[in-house]
Amino acid sequence: MNDKDLYRDLCKTEPSIPIFSKDWWLDAVCNQGEWDVIVIEKNGNIIGAMPYYKTRVNGLNVITMPPLTQTLGPWIKYPLNQKYANKLSLEKEVYSDIIERLPDYDYFIQNFNYRVTNWLPFYWQGFQQTTRYTYTVDNLGDLNEVLSRFKDNMRNKIKKSRNIVSVIKDGCIEDFYAINKKTFERQGLKIPYSLDFIIKKDKVLCERNCRKIFFAIDNEGRIHSALYLVWDELSSYVHMVGEDPELRKSGAGILLIYDSIKYTKENLNLNCYDYEGSIIEPVEEVRRACGGMQRPYFAVSKTNSRLMKCKQALNLIKQAILNQ
Repeated sequence: MNDKDLYRDLCKTEPSIPIFSKDWWLDAVCNQGEWDVIVIEKNGNIIGAMPYYKTRVNGLNVITMPPLTQTLGPWIKYPLNQKYANKLSLEKEVYSDIIERLPDYDYFIQNFNYRVTNWLPFYWQGFQQTTRYTYTVDNLGDLNEVLSRFKDNMRNKIKKSRNIVSVIKDGCIEDFYAINKKTFERQGLKIPYSLDFIIKKDKVLCERNCRKIFFAIDNEGRIHSALYLVWDELSSYVHMVGEDPELRKSGAGILLIYDSIKYTKENLNLNCYDYEGSIIEPVEEVRRACGGMQRPYFAVSKTNSRLMKCKQALNLIKQAILNQ
């Protein structure tokens, strides 16, 4: 069996592999390139793996993030009750083997899952790192206590919106795409994925029973807000959202956040809710105000192309001049 076949079998039985690194997820999203994986074995057992997505950008070989995929990065099977020093040694061994087996590339960038807290072996091999953030709501056992973590204004929006809209779970993916598209248009942006892409991806998630779409709809049938939730054995994730710009004052988006947290606890029996992060200031503010705890994660990169290195150096020089 090749590494990809080994990894497909591993994904069937290993609950600690996040949804964005599952083989079937990568099959669904990698439509402008192809994904592959490096599997590390020892004594006949798989001890580590790292899937990656490779494509061509302006004639260059690039390993990057697939569309609508929060994180990838390395995965390790840690022995039970492992000493911390041995854990770091295992990470060095596995990560070093992964780096050595990466295919040729001009540019590499991956967002590692926030549970990966050690990128030092990548640093030793010439990689760089930028810290980014997601926000999670953990310890969902007491939903009243979870709600108390929301800022007062957010709790008030939830109360207000319950008198304006009803929350409907599931519905037409085309309706979700339409409201999702409005969010981009409000910011003067073109939606970065097609309806066909979303339909294909949604079909896969439905087959796996790991998605739910929440709609906030008023008595006139207008969709105020929508939230697309996905999950694995570790957490649920706010994967996509959408709001009607003309109806944002209803506070329905905040209501859907709380109701999807409630769904995560009561229906999925999970204890973690992941906002999938954002470094956009207004979005970060909402995540924080809705009980989110900051979780740093690594964006790890490396440039091998001489042309790209020259361009990056020029950009740094220009920035230094502007900052004088």
